[in-house]
Amino acid sequence: MDQLLKDAEKIKSLEIQGASNVASKAIDFLSSYAKRLKSKDIEKCFENLYKARDLLISTRPTEPAMKNGLKFIMNKLEQEKDTCIAEYISDIIEKYKNQYYDMLQNSKKRIAEIGARRFPAAGKKFIVMTHCHSSLVTGILLEAKKKGKDFKVINTETQPRLQGRKTAQKLLNAGVEVIHVVDSAMRWAVRHYQVNLILIGADSITSEGTIINKIGSRLLALVAHEEHVPFYVASPLLKYNPETNLGILETIEMRDPEEIWENPPEGIEILNPAFETVSRRYIDGLITEAGIFASSHVSTYFAKYYPEMV
Repeated sequence: MDQLLKDAEKIKSLEIQGASNVASKAIDFLSSYAKRLKSKDIEKCFENLYKARDLLISTRPTEPAMKNGLKFIMNKLEQEKDTCIAEYISDIIEKYKNQYYDMLQNSKKRIAEIGARRFPAAGKKFIVMTHCHSSLVTGILLEAKKKGKDFKVINTETQPRLQGRKTAQKLLNAGVEVIHVVDSAMRWAVRHYQVNLILIGADSITSEGTIINKIGSRLLALVAHEEHVPFYVASPLLKYNPETNLGILETIEMRDPEEIWENPPEGIEILNPAFETVSRRYIDGLITEAGIFASSHVSTYFAKYYPEMV
């Protein structure tokens, strides 16, 4: 368990970032923990695995892709409980870990292909804006570049951890022209550069079609609404949280105030919300492995594509 606690801290401390990366690492950590289990008692093994699953889930409250992956593995394991032997549990977990990993990777590839089709053919001026760092959004942009689409990207620095720099660097390495702005210049950039499309990722999607993403996302959505710019969200269906269909509310993670100010004056209260909601009314389309549709339809598509996780 000591090693698992160290692994879990890597997720909690944001050493591991990005919803897909967090999900992949979490199922890796569960698999590694299973390999270290020495008990031959099947009930004891399952008890320890559920504790490990809950520990990993607790590290980041707004990560459905991670929750869905861990629950997928344990649900599959439960189906084989009556026939499996304790010493082979790690092999079973490894099999389903790889299956879930393939689901994530295949969905990302499909989303990149679908999203790139929203870009016009080469020769037409096209400006895209994004916020924070999303491997899915970056994947769409790189796929569009690969297909010869002609576009420029405006991205925000994304305070307080400056994840926008990661997006900018990846795009620059691929030969994409990037304009980097401070978060508070969102509206100015949209108007000044006549942005054609705004594209962000998501950390979570609720049953009502509300998405939860990095703080500042709703501000950008409101700018898009005001300036009549299409606003799209790229996300695999695996970031849908089925529990919200039962009335459970997503929580907004509050992070360490020291991310904002390391040595603040005494008496000041510093708040550091990591995420915020974007209502479905501001989302023109959700780009998923199932295609592009209104975000309010996410539960229907999730049940169709991943019935075992409903």
